[in-house]
Amino acid sequence: MDDCAIAVGWLGPLACQADDVQTGTMTQKSILITGASSGIGLDAAHGLRNAGWRVFASCRKPEDCARLQSEGFESPLIDYADPDSIASGLAAVLEATGGTLDALYNNGAFACPGAVEDLPTAALRAIFETNVFGWHELTRLVIPVMRAQGHGRIINCSSVLGFVGMKWRGAYVSTKFALEGLTDVLRVEMANTPIKVILIEPGPVTSKIRQNAIPHFEKWIDWENSARRAEYEQVKSRLYTDSGPDQFELPPEAVTKKLLHALTSPRPKPRYYVTTPTYLMGFLRRVLSTRMLDKVILRG
Repeated sequence: MDDCAIAVGWLGPLACQADDVQTGTMTQKSILITGASSGIGLDAAHGLRNAGWRVFASCRKPEDCARLQSEGFESPLIDYADPDSIASGLAAVLEATGGTLDALYNNGAFACPGAVEDLPTAALRAIFETNVFGWHELTRLVIPVMRAQGHGRIINCSSVLGFVGMKWRGAYVSTKFALEGLTDVLRVEMANTPIKVILIEPGPVTSKIRQNAIPHFEKWIDWENSARRAEYEQVKSRLYTDSGPDQFELPPEAVTKKLLHALTSPRPKPRYYVTTPTYLMGFLRRVLSTRMLDKVILRG
């Protein structure tokens, strides 16, 4: 059993440390978090640092990296859409740790609201580049490191939209469905290795994902010439107006709590649900027919 997992209940910050078998010393466990500029990633960075982890809080913009560095974080530049930054960012992490990495938390992603019929194929290519292909590339680079050191955890932050589709979210939903499929297969393939692969599936969580989606909506969606123009008026109102928290919305700390369990449990769950809607949709997807589930979604 992982000594770190045994310790988590009563050692506080020492929960993220483990005995170095060769030296007998205590070594701080390390984690690379992507998309750490705000929301779920930023809270995870603070939460894990407070728990004693050595956190590499990566961002895709240099100014966000600089801000986190001013807060005392090690913050490599990693843009999922830029393979060179993925390689160089991970190389910087491994140089700092001496070639080891205990955990990877793939988190960075964006949304591009719009009806499927209005999504240019180029828009789908762009969102897959960041939300799927970049995650896959970084994960492939990390796996040999974890194999060599004899342990590791790869945690992918998905969404309730990774197993249930909802209107206007086709681009984001398609990337999360793809991510869940890749993660499930990777978990099965890694079953005979010391690398554990885990999904976290939040529902509505306080973040900047809606605000950050606006540039992508404006770049790709020609809503004024859409057959759904009248419906887009409502979509735009929701997108551009800060109307406060959604129903059942939780703060990002709720995700960090599940992340800590996934990192420290000797037998982590394959999936961690976060928020009531995720639990509800997970249940309904199991018990309802596709037609009945569609009706529930359309009413919601």
